[in-house]
Amino acid sequence: MIFTDRVDAGRRLGEALRPLGDAEPVVLGLPRGGVPVAFEVARTLHAPLDVIIVRKLGVPFHRELGFGAIGEGDVRVVHEAIVRMSRVDREDLAEVERTEREELARKAQRFRRGRSRVPVEGRTVIVVDDGIATGATAQAACRVARAQGAARVVLAVPVAPPDAVTTLREDADEVVALSTPSDFAAVGEWYEDFSQTADDEVVDLLSRSTGETGEAHPGK
Repeated sequence: MIFTDRVDAGRRLGEALRPLGDAEPVVLGLPRGGVPVAFEVARTLHAPLDVIIVRKLGVPFHRELGFGAIGEGDVRVVHEAIVRMSRVDREDLAEVERTEREELARKAQRFRRGRSRVPVEGRTVIVVDDGIATGATAQAACRVARAQGAARVVLAVPVAPPDAVTTLREDADEVVALSTPSDFAAVGEWYEDFSQTADDEVVDLLSRSTGETGEAHPGK
């Protein structure tokens, strides 16, 4: 299954998730690329939209290789096999985590502009990204949602490798993936347009969604 762009992917995903609309869910998009997808899901379900902030921990000198991820609430996911394979000093890895913690706090302020997060306590939460590669970031996001009090966590993505879907079922109550190709190599291969999502677009989509649903962030 090939998606035109993130809007197309979000609309298709929203239709697949339509039965969850009766649960009055909260939709949480992973910045940045997951937010355009989540916006369309939230619009379909008439649900409030927020971001869920996590940061990939990249191996020094090879940052595209993630050895884990962190999220709000001091959530931390580490793939020890990748740590061992990287043969990088633990102090260097710790420095990566410190840097990403600072960036996580900055992003939360940037995207929410001082507003409190949408409360998820006792609610069904749908965590949305534009796709899954290793699954570390999605895993952290599910754990963040759980730590914030979500009663049920659903992870929803347009595309993901089958093994990642299986692994992520340990952290989500349900995983919805429209496509699980066995020849998966990279998320971008399954989009005609996979151009980068800007921070300003994320801020704009959050603002637009609040206006459409009428459910404002507390403290706004």
